[in-house]
Amino acid sequence: MDSPAADLSQKLNREAEAVCRRYLSNGRKHGHYWVVGDVDNTPGRSLYVRLTGPTRGKGAAGKWTDAATGEHGDLLDLIAANLNLSTLRDTLDEARRFLSLPRPEPPATQRQEPAPQGSPEAARRLWAMGQPIAGTLVERYLSARGLKDLRSVSALRFHPNCYYWREDSDANEPPDAWPALLAKVTDNSGTLTGVHRTWLDPQTPEKAPLDPNRKAMGNLLDHAVRIGSPTDILAVGEGLETMLSVRQAIAGLPIAAALSGNHLAAFDPPADLRRLYVAIDNDEAGRTAFDALTDRFADRDLHLVPLRPMLDDFNGDLRKHGIDEMRSHLRPQLLPVDVPNLLAVETH
Repeated sequence: MDSPAADLSQKLNREAEAVCRRYLSNGRKHGHYWVVGDVDNTPGRSLYVRLTGPTRGKGAAGKWTDAATGEHGDLLDLIAANLNLSTLRDTLDEARRFLSLPRPEPPATQRQEPAPQGSPEAARRLWAMGQPIAGTLVERYLSARGLKDLRSVSALRFHPNCYYWREDSDANEPPDAWPALLAKVTDNSGTLTGVHRTWLDPQTPEKAPLDPNRKAMGNLLDHAVRIGSPTDILAVGEGLETMLSVRQAIAGLPIAAALSGNHLAAFDPPADLRRLYVAIDNDEAGRTAFDALTDRFADRDLHLVPLRPMLDDFNGDLRKHGIDEMRSHLRPQLLPVDVPNLLAVETH
């Protein structure tokens, strides 16, 4: 049975044009799409909302992408971003108001059923509680790692008190709560399948003193944290900070962070991709993942291109050598056909 969020998402998809006219009134219909500047209803032509198609799955009505920022999602995501709603409950309430549906009243003695721990539904609820990263500990943490100008990246959020369950804790012991960087894991259609959490130290621009201080929830296999909209090229690698560093140096290159060597080896690229750049960490896991990808796509018309760091990984390169030297190191590793487009946009 579908969750309330999935059920409302499908109902919104049936009314995709009406949703756009309500929340994106400065846009206009263009063929099978609604075109507007961004989720804030700015006039323009960057954001496209599909108006026709099935109510779910590939090519569904209601799917949207902002070509300028790489943001994408369903109509629930669009409503939440447009109204700056910070919780899933508020978003669902707004969707019900738009659809003229009554808010379901749970029995007085019952609370919302908890989502199974670590499930995609639990990940979606956690993601809905996240906040924009501007001015938060997330921005401070990323800045300390040489990663700037990430406020517009919709795949990253901040949670001020994210539960941390210690693996050796008693079942009845309440969890700790630490601030955390949330990263949205999606499939190729933009559907949220999981969330990756990096807990942060509130006193310093470092990760929290926890072991481990990173965990993922939901379904990660084949999926990734994605930033930018791939056309026929994409770069994929393991760590989030590694791939953000690649994006910092090559601003025109859409990226995906698979979050581990095993998940990188199992990564499922978009079907229409022609070139896949693979950022290889300088260790056995990175080399093994690249070899596995090479074997998997040996019979497919997909050109795999390795990107190799100077040090252990590309965030190490960025922090040690700086953006200019890192860009100079990467330039000769790009295919000549891609250099003009990928390096045309200079980072600050």
